[in-house]
Amino acid sequence: MFRYTLAILVGALIGLSANAQTSSWPTPNKPITFINPFPPGGAVDAFGRPLAKQLSTQLNDAIVVDNRGGAGGTLGAAVAAKMAPDGYTWLLGAVHHSIAPSMYTNLSYDITKDFEPVAMVASVPHVIVVNPNKFPKNDLKSIMEEIRKHPGKYNYASTGNGTSQHLTGELFKLQNKLFITHIPYRGTGPALQDLVAGQVDMMFDTLAGAAPFIKNGQLIAVAVATSKRVDAFPNVPTAQELGISNFIVSSWYALWAIKGTPKDIVDKMSAETQIALASPDIKERWAAMGASVPKMTRPELTTFINQEVVRWGEVVKKSGAKLD
Repeated sequence: MFRYTLAILVGALIGLSANAQTSSWPTPNKPITFINPFPPGGAVDAFGRPLAKQLSTQLNDAIVVDNRGGAGGTLGAAVAAKMAPDGYTWLLGAVHHSIAPSMYTNLSYDITKDFEPVAMVASVPHVIVVNPNKFPKNDLKSIMEEIRKHPGKYNYASTGNGTSQHLTGELFKLQNKLFITHIPYRGTGPALQDLVAGQVDMMFDTLAGAAPFIKNGQLIAVAVATSKRVDAFPNVPTAQELGISNFIVSSWYALWAIKGTPKDIVDKMSAETQIALASPDIKERWAAMGASVPKMTRPELTTFINQEVVRWGEVVKKSGAKLD
């Protein structure tokens, strides 16, 4: 009887040891941290915090969102790159991190080498919006003709130098050989306020930021930068429909692991993130912000991000965009 009981105890201990060695997640002795390299209240927070909350419920483990804003998201990314790759720290980033390599000459990290893409979190299309009183006619072709007749007369607002709104405007100018003056602001709110007030003429904003002003008639949406019309605004044509090919731009948000994080932990976070993004609450929140989640495998996401780095690098080079 003693030998039988001893054998059971030894077997149980071996089983516990095996389970500990094959666990797909670190021992939960501290919270998991998502570093958000932007100030609180921005778009990354709008998507990152609901995601973190949903994942906390699924994993039964606390996830803390740590805002480390500064220098267009590069300071927080640099902090994340130096953290231990143990599965406790992850980077919540955005399209800005594919723009940064061409806008900042002395980055202390490499987004393509120091991090591993885990999941696309959200994608929000850009939309061309104008103040309704600034142009003789408020359709895209007429607006472009007016700008060509009066080069330098018109301007566009952005959320700051080096942001996706800035470079979307520069891409539009390059593709259509237009001269529109860039007016940078410190954030979406001030830029949209001045656009509504008529201090600036147009903007290449995300649909999430511009949607309330489009709905109440304060701004006019003349085209969306998508391959097909957006369900929430079915009457707004795509730029492609209007003869502007390849003008497809979105502000996207993603989750990265620190390079060297164990594969089983990255796999676990990737799988749980996909479950979270499919939850009814997240889908409802994203739809309200005009966002979708493109279906991408991790290798496809890696390829996409690498392509974005090249794409925006070419726009920066050709346009001469720079940080002041």
